[in-house]
Amino acid sequence: MSDGMVTQSPPAGRRPRALSPLREHLRDTFWFAPTAAMVSVFVVWVAAQALDTAVVDALKEEGDRETLDELLRFSEDAKAVVSAVGSAMMTFIGVVFSISLVAVQMASGQFTPRVVRLFVRSRITKATFAVFLATFVLTLLVLTSFETADDPRAVTSVPLVQSVLTLCMVALSLLLFVLYVNTTLRLMRISHVIARIAAESFRVAASMPVPEGGRDAAPLGSATAWVAHEGRAGVLRDVHIARLVRVARTHGVVLRLIPRIGDFVVPGTPVLAVHGGPAPPRRALRYTIAVGVERTYHQDLGFGLRQLSDIALRALSPAINDPTTAVQALDRVVQFLAALSRHPLETVPHRDRGGTVRLVQPVPGWTELVDLGFAEVRGCAAGSPQVSRRMLAGLDDLLLLAPPERREPLLRHRELLRQAVARTAPTAADRAFALRPDRQGIG
Repeated sequence: MSDGMVTQSPPAGRRPRALSPLREHLRDTFWFAPTAAMVSVFVVWVAAQALDTAVVDALKEEGDRETLDELLRFSEDAKAVVSAVGSAMMTFIGVVFSISLVAVQMASGQFTPRVVRLFVRSRITKATFAVFLATFVLTLLVLTSFETADDPRAVTSVPLVQSVLTLCMVALSLLLFVLYVNTTLRLMRISHVIARIAAESFRVAASMPVPEGGRDAAPLGSATAWVAHEGRAGVLRDVHIARLVRVARTHGVVLRLIPRIGDFVVPGTPVLAVHGGPAPPRRALRYTIAVGVERTYHQDLGFGLRQLSDIALRALSPAINDPTTAVQALDRVVQFLAALSRHPLETVPHRDRGGTVRLVQPVPGWTELVDLGFAEVRGCAAGSPQVSRRMLAGLDDLLLLAPPERREPLLRHRELLRQAVARTAPTAADRAFALRPDRQGIG
């Protein structure tokens, strides 16, 4: 690596959105988008039906019986098309559902079960299911609008606009189906999965505010009160930062989150320490702590590294034996650590509009992130020269980027890797080959 290399670093922190935990929760669920689409298409159908009724009423007032006869003939053909579309949509829904199950099963078995979230959060997958279900519901609603009357004077509505709307939904469904297949195939490729994990990790790092003027927040002093966790046990998924900052400002205190995002919390354990005054009332802190059954990317700085390590470990297992995948995971580990090599860690201060620190959130430190990215993979890399060479090259690159006070864990992992290779490689030539830094592993 040349000395003039520019390292990517997270941009300055931005103020969190007020409903960010709710938004992230909805992104982790699969029911919201299809349900919203079906409700929306019902509203659109009501409007289209009213428009069709208005067209028929206008033609009756004008006495245009010839046009009404043409609309009746059109409705007979349109009814057959709409019926065929309704049957086809059920087939399409079954195909999409089957493809999704196969893709999820293959990804969880080959990579890690935690990558299933990528499929659940896929916007194309949700949009495809939503539009397919909405189209099917629309066809059922449109079929109820067809009348059996043959006399134009007795007709009250001809589903002209509704039929055109159904055809438009079919065209959109076909387009989304092509995009869905393309996206699913991409998500089944390990390089794209690793890239998505890295992108989510960088998004978390970019949302972390940095100390103003490069200075840390003033010492908080001793805690004056504690807030215990109430509710079910589970993984701390995220906290409502904007609401906690607002509550702390209103009561003139500073709140400090005790567990880190991703920690398992149980009822009765303290989750918030209060500094500078009594604890805010319990009702003010309601819905500020989100607990779930699994970790999420949202606010969790180490979750991306956890998944990359899991992918590398599974790739190096005897059952899979795919060191190239481990090298690809190490590429992103090095990239992420390089971006954080000079970024303030340990704690993240959140300020109110006046610039006063109101919430202090703990995050993994540099040593913990380095250990998370390298420790477990290093234990399996001794027997794979491709992985050991890539890891040594990554550690050397990070040593060039990290400030002096952050080099100790990097030097420690490099030395431990050398010792592991020395114990494993049978000859001096094998040891020399396995310990030669190479960013591609072995070409």
